[in-house]
Amino acid sequence: MLAFLQGFAYGLWLSCLPWFIAGMINPRLALPTDPPRRWQVFLRYWLAAPFIALLAWLTSLWGGFGPSLAGWGAGLVAIPVAIFVERRWRRWRARRQAQRAVRAAEAADRQTREAAERRRREQGLRALDPERPPAGADDIITALCAVKRALLQHGREDLSVQVDRLYSRYSHVLGVLERTFDPQEMAFQRARGLVTEVSRAALDRLNRVVALVAGVANIDAAYVRRRLAESGLAAAERRALERRLALVERTEQRIGEALSANEAVLTVLDDAAVAVSQVDTGQAAPAGAADAALQELHRFAERATRYNRSP
Repeated sequence: MLAFLQGFAYGLWLSCLPWFIAGMINPRLALPTDPPRRWQVFLRYWLAAPFIALLAWLTSLWGGFGPSLAGWGAGLVAIPVAIFVERRWRRWRARRQAQRAVRAAEAADRQTREAAERRRREQGLRALDPERPPAGADDIITALCAVKRALLQHGREDLSVQVDRLYSRYSHVLGVLERTFDPQEMAFQRARGLVTEVSRAALDRLNRVVALVAGVANIDAAYVRRRLAESGLAAAERRALERRLALVERTEQRIGEALSANEAVLTVLDDAAVAVSQVDTGQAAPAGAADAALQELHRFAERATRYNRSP
């Protein structure tokens, strides 16, 4: 055993210099790390490997035997075998980390969906199924289905929650109108027209959100942030990544502005539902109550038009 160690020390010593020279010329030949660096070549083949050979040689002196041929051979092939094994190990670890990242992303996505569903239940929202629109859906609800389908295709379920909220408010207001007024009355027609006009403004804003989401759909913001966190990036690549990230952040800001503007529409739809539900009409709506409800609808429609500007 001691003879093997002595031969191993001599073989490892002899192999350090050629691997050091090869690594200084092309670090990728002598290093399993990514990216390889010349200072790592220096540490590995000028300090670490010779130190290991020295320890093996000092240990072998206790026996006093000469070096064995098997030890020589083992020392000569120790470095390429170590490089091969370490490369395989690093690739396995990278695959494992990637699988963990995928599982973490799937878990986060599942938690997001569960949280969105929980918020819908807590807020009394009716989830809109984009693939199966409700029976008798008008053009507003059909368009909302198309918007939600597009958002889900781009993986933005967090934004699709507002589609469900708008659908719930819109359906609720129409239901209150149908219960309060006779569909043949002029008051019902005028009120429905105001609700449709305000809801269409919110729908147009959601369509702009879809366009913004589609514009940055191919930009992986998480990857860009990971790359920017790494050291040693070239200046040109860093500037390009920063511009890409700034584009995503500006787009998200515009999306947030559009969704915030739609919150005003949701509020006035709630106001309209409350105002109309307070009208006690019996079988037919008295003229004074209907006029009061229409005046309230006109007021909330006027307030809503202030938010119709593009975000």
